[in-house]
Amino acid sequence: MLLALGILALLFALSRCNREDTAAVAPAPTATPTEVVAATPNAGSADALVGTSGLGTYLAGTEPLPRTFTFEKLNFDTAKSNIRPADAAEVNEVAATLKQYPNARIRIAGYADARGTDAANMALGKARADSVKSALVAQGINAGRIETVSGGETNPVDTNATAGGRFENRRTELVVTAR
Repeated sequence: MLLALGILALLFALSRCNREDTAAVAPAPTATPTEVVAATPNAGSADALVGTSGLGTYLAGTEPLPRTFTFEKLNFDTAKSNIRPADAAEVNEVAATLKQYPNARIRIAGYADARGTDAANMALGKARADSVKSALVAQGINAGRIETVSGGETNPVDTNATAGGRFENRRTELVVTAR
């Protein structure tokens, strides 16, 4: 019996010899202009500042660029990109601060939770960033000072396994790129 098992094992091993196993590697996807992955330094790290209340102090200071600020009171409903009335105050505060620092340039990165396809989440993240940009422009900020990008469902700040975690992941971040 052991001899038969040994012969079977030997035959199996020999059948695998000289066999070329090649794995197909998909090419890396190239980003289209509406699908630019957000280059948000400090995202998800201790260096990102929660809330935008310190934005003015940072813009007046000399700390190195870039700096990421997470909107503390700006999240989005599922599959939506409109700013809810309850969340507009923080955007208004950012606009007021940017008016005081007319040379400042920012990047707004929009994110989605992990529900939906990658493509849909990339588009939704971009729509969220564009929504924040539109609100800032409506407050008198020059559109040329604001870049928007999508982070899709990358860099979650909370779990996607709970409703509360998904809510936190439907967010935008502000990155100061120039003073």
